[in-house]
Amino acid sequence: MNTQFWSPFIQVLHQEVVPALGCTEPVSVALAAAMATQRLGKKPQYIVVAVSPNLMKNGMGVGIPGTGMVGLPIAAALGAIAGDPSAELEVLANVTPDDVKQAKQWLANEAVSVKVAPVSHILYAQVTVSDGHHSVTVTIADTHTHVVSIVENGLTTYQAAAPSSDESSHGSERTGVMLEAKAQDIYDFAMHVPLEQIEFIEKAQQLNDALSQEGLSGEYGLQIGATLQRNVERGLLSKDLMTDVLIRTAAASDARMDGAMKPAMSNSGSGNQGIAATMPVVVTGQFLNADREQQLRALTLSQLLAIYIKAQQHKLSALCGATTAGMGATAGITHLLGGDYAQISHAVGSMIGDVAGVICDGAKTACAMKVSSSASSALKAAMMAIDHHFVSGQEGIVANDVDDSIANLSALANGSMMQTDVQILDIMVSKSN
Repeated sequence: MNTQFWSPFIQVLHQEVVPALGCTEPVSVALAAAMATQRLGKKPQYIVVAVSPNLMKNGMGVGIPGTGMVGLPIAAALGAIAGDPSAELEVLANVTPDDVKQAKQWLANEAVSVKVAPVSHILYAQVTVSDGHHSVTVTIADTHTHVVSIVENGLTTYQAAAPSSDESSHGSERTGVMLEAKAQDIYDFAMHVPLEQIEFIEKAQQLNDALSQEGLSGEYGLQIGATLQRNVERGLLSKDLMTDVLIRTAAASDARMDGAMKPAMSNSGSGNQGIAATMPVVVTGQFLNADREQQLRALTLSQLLAIYIKAQQHKLSALCGATTAGMGATAGITHLLGGDYAQISHAVGSMIGDVAGVICDGAKTACAMKVSSSASSALKAAMMAIDHHFVSGQEGIVANDVDDSIANLSALANGSMMQTDVQILDIMVSKSN
C-alpha cells in the first residue's frame, strides 16, 4: 500500500472541503469588494465589477444569502457594505437586514455596474471601489479566494506570483498531488488512514445536513426536496432509501441556491458539489445504521474522489459539477453497502456511463434538480455494482480502468464541451438582453 500521498491528501481535503455561505461565484465577487473596501478605508460611492464569462454564467441567476435577490450586483454591494474579508467564502455571514436595505438602495441608485471581461481565466472577478477621489481594485482569479493583484490609486501594491501552466489550466494547488495519484491510492487512504486524522470530515455531514433540514422547513427555490416529502405523505412515493436520498440531498441544494443563511460544506469550490458528495453518503449510512468509522471513511472516500475527478477538469465548465461530485458519492455508498475496490470502480464507471455530458447552464434554483439526479444515479450505480452489474469498458466513453474512464470524461469536459460552454453562454446572454 502506497502511503506517500496520505499527508498531501489530508492537506487537499483541508483546502478543498471548506464552509461556503452562498454560491461561490458571487461570493468571490463579494470577497473582492470587501477586500477593496477595507483598503479604501470607507464605504465607496460606486463599484465596478468585471468578471469572466463563466463567472457571469454562475452569478446571473443564483440567490444571494439573506437578500431575496439574485445576481452579482447585490453580492458586490453587500461585500462592500458588510463583508468580512477575513472570512473568505463566508464573507457575507454577518450581513444584517439593514445592510441588505442599504445594498438595495445602492442598486436603485445605479452605484454598481457589472460587465464581462475579455480574459482567458475561467474564474475571474475584478472589483473596483471608489469614493470619487481614491480607488482600489482587487482581482481574484483561478480559485474563488486567490487574490492575484491589488491596485490602489493606479499603483500596484500587490501582485501574486505567476501560476504554473497546470495551476492556470485547472486553477488550484490541489492539482499536483491529485494528478499524480490514482483512484486506488484514494481508496487505500480512505480505508486505512488513522481515524483521528479524518475526523474533521464530520463537519461536512453536520453543515450539509443542517442545510437540508433548512430546505425542508422553509420555502426555498423549487422546493424539490419538500415536494418529494409531500408526495411520501400523500402515499405517491415510498419511504425508502432512494426517496430519502433524493429528498435530503435536493433539500440542501434548494436552500443553498435560494439564499439560505446557512453555510454549505463545499467541495472543489462548490457548495452543490459538497452537497452531492455528502448527503447521499450520509443518508445511506444512517439508513444502514453504519457506525461512526464506516461513515467517516465513506465520506472521506467520497470527498477525496470528487476532488480527484474535478482536479482533472477546468474549474468552471459546461459539465455539471454535481455529476462528478456524485461519482464520489457512489464510491462512498458502495463502500457502505459492503463493496470492495473493484465494485467501487465499477460504480464510478456506471455513473460516467449514465450522467456524462449533463450541462451546467449557470447557478440557479434548478441546480437542485441536477443535484438530485446525480444522487439518484449514485445510488443506482452503487446497487448495480454490489450485484456485479456495471457499464463495461466496451461501452461509450467508459474504459476498463476507472482512472481511464475519469480521464475520458475529463477530456470531454476540457475539449468539445468548451464549445458547448460558449453556446450556453450565448443563449443565456441573449435571453437577458
